Amino acid sequence: MELILVLLVVAAVFGLCYLVDKAFTKLFRGKAQHHSGLAVRVSKRYGVFGVILVCLGILAICSGIAGAEDQRWLMLLCGFVVMLMGAALAGYYLGFGVFYDEDTFLISRFGKKDRICPYSHIRGQRLYLIQGGSVVVELHLSDGTTLSLNSNMDGVYPFLDSAFDAWCRQTGRDPAQCPFHDPSQSLWFPSVEEV
Repeated sequence: MELILVLLVVAAVFGLCYLVDKAFTKLFRGKAQHHSGLAVRVSKRYGVFGVILVCLGILAICSGIAGAEDQRWLMLLCGFVVMLMGAALAGYYLGFGVFYDEDTFLISRFGKKDRICPYSHIRGQRLYLIQGGSVVVELHLSDGTTLSLNSNMDGVYPFLDSAFDAWCRQTGRDPAQCPFHDPSQSLWFPSVEEV
């Protein structure tokens, strides 16, 4: 009976997260770039792990409420911490994205206003290798901000290819005359040190 109850709670949480994701998309993602179907998103495992941690946190809190007096506060505290970690992961998954079309890209970050930039605002890039083999491409923009894209994100390479093509078009450069461009080495734009 307890297993059925746990499965019902998990199904309800997943259903609630699905509905929140759909409502979030309808309410806060109304620009043309959002509807182009082209995006760089954080891996879905962030959202899945976030939901799982929220469920585990809720279960720990419920267990703490019904548990023995000597374990109650520990379970409540641990459940609250795990639930917050899960909510942070799910919030990061829902809040970050780069949406793009032929002429502009939109940077969406949790807690910050969306920014639309033309590709000509890209000034250069810097590469970082992370332990485990992933690559971070940090794009430097003309206003002094940066956009960090991890190779593990969904849709990052199609975005960088499209960004390079549009950047060449908007800045009047011939792609054949760009010796720095080598996607096999994760190089799309000139190095920041060269700019």
